[in-house]
This record gives sequence, structure tokens and C-alpha cells, in this order.
Amino acid sequence: MIHTVAETGSTNADLAARIMGGDYLPEGDWLIADRQTGGKGRLGRAWNDGSGNFMGSTAVRLAPGDPSPASLALLTGLAVHEALSGFIAQGRGLLLKWPNDLMLNHGKVAGILLEMTGGVVIVGIGVNLASAPEIPGRKVSALGDDGPVPSRDDFARALASAFDTELQRWRSVGLAPLLRRWQSAAHPKGTPLTVLPPGEDAVHGTFAGLADDGNLRLALADGSIRTIHAGDVLLAQT
Repeated sequence: MIHTVAETGSTNADLAARIMGGDYLPEGDWLIADRQTGGKGRLGRAWNDGSGNFMGSTAVRLAPGDPSPASLALLTGLAVHEALSGFIAQGRGLLLKWPNDLMLNHGKVAGILLEMTGGVVIVGIGVNLASAPEIPGRKVSALGDDGPVPSRDDFARALASAFDTELQRWRSVGLAPLLRRWQSAAHPKGTPLTVLPPGEDAVHGTFAGLADDGNLRLALADGSIRTIHAGDVLLAQT
């Protein structure tokens, strides 16, 4: 079920409030806002408004035997990539970037925010369909920059279907196939990256793929490999 509201502060916050109020949120239900005034991305960045864009959230109820909840960021990225691919021409430069961004023509076109509330993972997604917000110091993109703008509702249905498919695969076949597919949709190995780990100076290296648990492997200039568990990742072009 896809539920739409005209305006809200944050679809993630709305679902969190429902969970804390005792509501049961079934998987497969989505809350989508026409306008969002208090949304946020990673590290507290604002991700608001955007008439004609997609702003929505869904819930994942963790079960025994599920892969690591952190890997839901990669799963969600794949689902968004799959949904977007149906609305853009091939070769327009749609790439996944660890851990939870999608890039189009070197600009961020979509972001993902996972939040745990009451044992439920709330998955928030923002996609620039019609226009891109301004983010200081970052290049951002929208599908409408140089191509047709899909209907928000058509995109929402495609995303809900893709997310459900990826979630079932995640549970049935585990993490390894997901990681292989994620890497095939990401920037290639050897891509120069700058990583900003929490509380550390910038670390420069090249993309060396993903570890078995989904963390980023960064090849350093001295030939060593550093595993990145958290941090902001910048492509060389940004």
C-alpha cells in the first residue's frame, strides 16, 4: 500500500511516531509526501521540499536469520537504482556510491537514510526527479536536468516493487549475491575516492570493492587496504 500526504515534516519521523505510539507497520506499506519541510539526510543534512520529487519511507521488520541491518542501505540503493533505470536512457551515468547514495552524471540524484525505532528499520528515500536541492559544496542532479521527468506516482510504484523484490532476495539468498550486484552497479574498482571518517582527517585512496559484510575497501597509496565502516565518501569528480 502506498499512502500519500500533501505535506509533512518528515516521512521517517511520521513512521517513527506511529511505531512509538504502538502502531504495527506492515512491510510493503509506504508513506510518501508531496512536500516535506523537515526532512534530513545523512549527518543531519537537510533534504526537503522538492515538488515533483520522491520523498518517502517504508519499514523493515527484522527477523531472526536476516543479514546485518546495516546492509539494508546497500539493498535500498540497488532497489532505487533498479527503479530509476526504468526511467532514464542507458548511458546517462547512473552509479551507486557507498554507502547509500546514487549519482547521475557525477551529481547526487538520490539519498537514503536508515533509522532504527522500536526494533524496526525505517528506510527513508529522497530522489530528485523534477529538480535538485542546493547542497553547499556538493554537485546534485535531477532526472529532469536533461531528460523527461517521470510521474512521482509511477516512480513510487516501481520503487515499491523493486524494494520488495530486493528484500525477498536479501532474506532468501543472503548478502553475497547482493554485494556482487551492488558492485556491478557502482563506480568501477580503481575509482579515486576521498573518505571522511567520523572524527578523522580525510583519507585518500581508490575503490577496492566491498568487504564480505558490505563495508568499503579503500586501497591506500602504500598498497595497504583499509576497511571503512562509516564515513562520507566523495568521488574524485565531486
